[in-house]
Parts: sequence; structure tokens; C-alpha cells
Amino acid sequence: MKNARTWIGGLIATLAVIILPILWYSPKPVEARDNPRANLPQRKTHVSHVDLMKGPYTTGQEVTVACLNCHPDAAKQVMKTSHWTWESEPFTVEGRPEPVTIGKINQLNNFCISAQGNQKRCATCHVGYGWEEGNAKANLTKAENVDCLVCHAQSGYAKDAYGNPAKTVNLSIAPLDQNERAPDKRVGTNLTPAAQSVAAPTRQQCGACHFNGGGGNAVKHGDLDESLYYPAAETDIHMGKYNLQCTDCHTTKDHAIKGKLVADNYTIKPAEQVACTNCHSSDLHSDKRLNAHTQAVACQTCHIPSMATKDPTKVYWDWSTSGQTDKKDDHFTYLKIKGSFEYATNVQPEYIWFNGNLSYRYLLGDKIDPNKPTYINQPAGSIKDPNAKIFPFKLHVAKQPYDTGYNYILAPITAGPDGYWTTFDWNSAFKLAEQRMGLKYSGKYSFAETLMYWPTTHMVQPKENAVQCNACHSNNGRLNWQELGYPGDPMEWGGRMANGK
Repeated sequence: MKNARTWIGGLIATLAVIILPILWYSPKPVEARDNPRANLPQRKTHVSHVDLMKGPYTTGQEVTVACLNCHPDAAKQVMKTSHWTWESEPFTVEGRPEPVTIGKINQLNNFCISAQGNQKRCATCHVGYGWEEGNAKANLTKAENVDCLVCHAQSGYAKDAYGNPAKTVNLSIAPLDQNERAPDKRVGTNLTPAAQSVAAPTRQQCGACHFNGGGGNAVKHGDLDESLYYPAAETDIHMGKYNLQCTDCHTTKDHAIKGKLVADNYTIKPAEQVACTNCHSSDLHSDKRLNAHTQAVACQTCHIPSMATKDPTKVYWDWSTSGQTDKKDDHFTYLKIKGSFEYATNVQPEYIWFNGNLSYRYLLGDKIDPNKPTYINQPAGSIKDPNAKIFPFKLHVAKQPYDTGYNYILAPITAGPDGYWTTFDWNSAFKLAEQRMGLKYSGKYSFAETLMYWPTTHMVQPKENAVQCNACHSNNGRLNWQELGYPGDPMEWGGRMANGK
């Protein structure tokens, strides 16, 4: 018995010498359980369509009809999404007798102001064909007008300034900052090579529209631009180092793409949104103090220290200076058709509390006070909101026209033979909008300052570049603690205040 005990004891000691070092030097549990790639969707090899799409196809509608032979439900699915309708579900808004909808199709922004004012050019990025000036919804019920190629063609396809397949094609859309007054005509082209190239969307297809939102590359979003087609890891760790595609995070079911834009929705269901925790653990840091931050600070706040790191983004737009003949056109400073601009690179975000929804969205016809800035949208959240976190945003400031008689923002018709870009006559542009949009024009106008927030979620940099402690917890740091609801630096009491007290 004594010998047996001695043998067992020796065995335990030997195993301890071998196993304990292995356990000590093996990855810590918090690191082991964070395996982001395990949560990514599996990419399937796409079936070649070279022998399936024989053609010839001369119009986009012909291609769509051919697609529907094998994918009979695809058009119906697309037509239920905001990519097709450009409009949200109805929201009940305090102070309004009926539910309202928000979207490009019916509301304003402080970039190009209104899709209705330049419908044909905006239709370049719509997933459909056949849009008509002043009558956008007329062709939204026809299945053959769904544009399959704009998302799925890997080569040989782009749209012209009127939403039709273009003769000269490339993977990116031509610059939008030009005076397009060409006659509206359908161009003839052989779309067979484009139809045969279809596959799952990549950054090229998504970026062609989303990198050029608002009138050109990097105009609207500070964190989405053409540098993301082939980014370095320092620009975006996900797309650059790991070659993630948009659909890896923005997963899709029945053509409904996860991830809605707060600018066009009052409320967004969590299940419809994309979150870092879809792939990453919420407490993956080895430092407990950093894990504690995730209760009140969004991942993006620390891991996107700056936006527009390669291509400059527009931060200011003054429409009041447009129409001048003594200034030379320059994409980054002045265009006769659009006015004066300011662009910036390495832009530090604005930081505010955000719970994923809006507390206010300017709606067509809302009264404004021209003596102070008008918010086009205001993210919802506060220090007292348990669902809110400090979140980074791009803030775009503009000076845009408003009606001095009715005190609301005006939406001019810019494109077309009678639009502002042809006549440079604001009065006629507002009268034309009155006919198309039903927004009365008093005959008097001026310009007022507006503000619009855009959430910053892309251009996540390597962890080595994350915002360091003293960047926020120091004099003149990134965060204005008083504006966020704190009496001072919360490091003094070690965390977020309970109930804001």
C-alpha cells in the first residue's frame, strides 16, 4: 500500500511538472473563446453563369426576366427591402397625427438635399430601372424593373446618369459632381458578358454606390470611401488584413440585408442591426478595466480613432455660394452647380450617447428657427439610458435653402432642362419642386445652417492603434465630459454613474 501511494504521488508530481507549464503558457480562456472567424458566414462557391445566361441581352429588364426563370422569388424579395423602396416602415412620431416614413424617396438631407430633386442621377445607385422625374414610385411595382446586375455583375456593368446600363462601363460609378444635362435616352449595349459574370456581391459592387453616397467619393460617410476597395490593414483591419467582404458582416436573408442606417429610420430593431459582438466576445480584453468600458463605450469609439484616413471626406457644404461665374470649379473647394465645400482627412469623430435609434428626424415641411442650426437628425441616447453607449459620429454641417415665408427647408429641383443646374435660378427650381413634391413655395428664400450625424462603424484600425487612456482621460482630451452628462472625468470615481447621478 505504501509503495502504491508513493508511486501515485510520484505520478502526480510528474504530471504537475509537465501539465502546469502547458496550462500556464497556453492562451487564457478569454482569448480562447474569442474566435471571430467561427461566427462569419461560410462563403459558397458561386455557380458559373456563362452557360446559363446565353443572351443576347440589350436591356437590363431582359436580364432580370432571364434571372427570374431560375430565381422566381428574387424580385418579390428585393421589392420588400429599403434598397428598393428607399423608404422606411411607418413610424408613429410625437406631434404628428399619422405615421410617417423616412427615406431618400421622400425626405431631405444636407448633402444633395433631396433625391427627388435629381431623381435620374440618384437612380444610378437604385437597384431598379425605369424611374421617372417626379414620379419615382410609378415603376416600383414592376418585377422586371429590379436591377439584378447592379449588385451581382462582377464585370462589364455600370449605369449612366439616368439609371440605365451605360455604354462605357467600369466597376465604379463616375463622379457625380458634374453638370449632367444630356438628353434622357436609353443606351443600347450588350449586357450578356455582365449577366454571365454574376456572383455574390463584393466590395466592388457595394462600394460603387455606398462609397459615392452624397455626390462623390467619401462625400457622405467619413468611414466609407474608395480606399476600401483594396485597403491596407492600417486603413481597415477587417477588409485589409482579412479580406472581409461587406456581406460577411451585413448578412443577407431573402435579399434583406442586415444593418440599417440611422439617418433614414427612427427606430431600428436590434435583430436588424450589425454589432461587433456578432463575432467578437464583449469581454475579450485581458485588462478588466477595458472590459468595464464596454458597458458605456462602443467598440468603435476606441477602435476607430479617426476616419477618412486616406481619402478626404466632406465636412461642410455651402449651397448659398453656387451659381457664381467668377470661380473656377474644383471638386474639393467649389463647384458652380453646388457651391463651396470643405474636406478633411484624419477626422476625429464627434462623440455622443447613442442607443441605435433617433430622437428626432427632420421631415419635409417641418418648421425651423433660421437663427440657430437645424438638426436633420439627432441620435437618441443619454447618460441615463442603460441601452446607450458613447459612440463616434461624423458631423456634416451645411448651409442650405429655406423658405423665409413658411420657415421650412426647401428642396430644389436641380437636374433636368429646367432644373437649377441648368438655369441657376433658385426661384424656378423651387417652383418646379412645388409642382412635383407638393411643398408650397412663398416666393422668398434664404439660407440656414443644418447639421446631420452619420455613425462611424467602418475603418476599424489594428488594435495597436486604438485610442489610449490619456487621449480621453486628460486635460483637453477627446471627450467633453460635461456635454456627455458627467460633472468631470469619470476616472475619478471609476465608472459610469448609476442612473446618471
